[in-house]
Amino acid sequence: MPVEFIGMIATQEASEIKRRPGPVVDPDFVRRFARAYEDAGFDRVLIGYSSSRPDGLQVAAYAAAHTDRLGFLVAHRPGFMAPTVAARAFATLDQFSGGRIALHAITGGSDAEQRRDGDYLNKGDRYARTDEYLEILKKAWTSEEPFDHEGRFYRLEDFVSAVRPAQQPRIPIYFGGSSEAAYQVGGKHADVFALWGEPLAETAQQMAAVRAAAAAQGRTTPPRFSVSFRPILGPTEELAWERAHRILHKIRSGYTGEEDFIRDRRGPDGQPQNVGSQRLLAVAAKGERHDRALWTPLAAATGAPGNSTALVGTPETVAQALLDYVDIGVTTLLIRGYDPYDDAIDYGRHLLPLVRAEVERREREQARARQTTPETASETASKTTQPRDETAEVTGAGVGPARSAFPRVANLTERHT
Repeated sequence: MPVEFIGMIATQEASEIKRRPGPVVDPDFVRRFARAYEDAGFDRVLIGYSSSRPDGLQVAAYAAAHTDRLGFLVAHRPGFMAPTVAARAFATLDQFSGGRIALHAITGGSDAEQRRDGDYLNKGDRYARTDEYLEILKKAWTSEEPFDHEGRFYRLEDFVSAVRPAQQPRIPIYFGGSSEAAYQVGGKHADVFALWGEPLAETAQQMAAVRAAAAAQGRTTPPRFSVSFRPILGPTEELAWERAHRILHKIRSGYTGEEDFIRDRRGPDGQPQNVGSQRLLAVAAKGERHDRALWTPLAAATGAPGNSTALVGTPETVAQALLDYVDIGVTTLLIRGYDPYDDAIDYGRHLLPLVRAEVERREREQARARQTTPETASETASKTTQPRDETAEVTGAGVGPARSAFPRVANLTERHT
C-alpha cells in the first residue's frame, strides 16, 4: 500500500520558535501555504482545532478553493455541533472540493480547554458521546432512507440528508487518542487511527491495542495507522543536530509562538491531562534518543501539547526512520516543521521522494515474488553469481545510522522566501 503523507496548515506562520506576525487569519499566507504543500507532493494537510483558533471547515473551504489536488483533514470535536448538522457541513464541503475532505475526530483531553467552549462533560462521558456521535454521522452520510435515533446524548426523528459526500460510501474518519477509551471508540469507528511519534516498540504496542479493540467490536478489517513527527533535516548529520539544538535552545529560552496552544492543553496543575502527552513525556524521561533518529527533548521542553518528538538527520536518515514505522504497519505519516513554510518545501524536495521511491521499490519486489514459483526462484538463485548488495535495502530499527539505501540529495542550505 502506498504511504500517505499529511502536513499541517494554519492561518498564519507560527510555531514553537516563531512568534505570530500580523493578523490571526492571513488569507494570503493560507493560500501560499496550501499551495506549497500541494507542490511538495503531500496527500493531505491537517487543520487543527482549539477553542481559540479559526474555524477549520472555513479554513479548509478557502484553501481548497486555491488548490487542485491537496486533501484536507479537518480536526473536529464531537459535541459542539449536532452530528446531523456536521454531516451536512462536511458533505457540502466534500462536494465543493471534489472529494478532498476527511474528518479527524478529536474527543478532547483537557477539561479546562473543553470548558472554554462550554463543555462540562468528564473524559469518560466525552468518549461515550463521541461513540454515539460518529455512529450518527456515518449513518447520515450513507442512509438513503429517513432514520430515527434515540440515545444517551442525541435524539432525532425522520432525518435524511439531501447532500451526500462526493466520496463514496462516505468521508474518511481519522481518530486521535492514546487512552483505553480512545482505543475502544477509535477501534470501532476509525478508518485511520492517529498516534504521536513514540519509539517503535511503544508504537507497535499501541497499534496492537487498537487492533484488539477493533476485533472486540466485530471489525474484520482494523483501522490503518498514522504516526506524527517533527523532522529536522540537515545536509549532514552534524548540521541537522546543530539545527535541532538551536531549536531546543530557543524553546528553552522561552521564545515560543504557541503560548495559547500549550495553555489549552494543560490542566489546573500545569500538567497535561491527555494520555498522549503523558506518554510522550514518559518517553522523554527514559532518554533523549531512541531507535534510529527519534529525539525527545523538544517534547519535554514544551510539555508535549501536541506532536512534538523529532526525527533528526539527513534526508536519508530520516527517510529510513520513517520507513521503520512503515515496516511495523504504519500507512500514514504526518510531518510538520518548526519553520513551517520552508520545512514543507524541503520535505517535498528532499524527504518525500526518498520514502516513496523505497516503498515503490518494495512493492515491485513483492509483486515479483508473488509471481515467482518455487521452481523459477530456485533456477534464478542457481544462476546468480553476484554477491548480495546489502546497501540496496533499508534495514531495521537499530540505534544509530544504517548504510543508506538512497542516493545523496542536494543540500538543504538554500532556504525559501
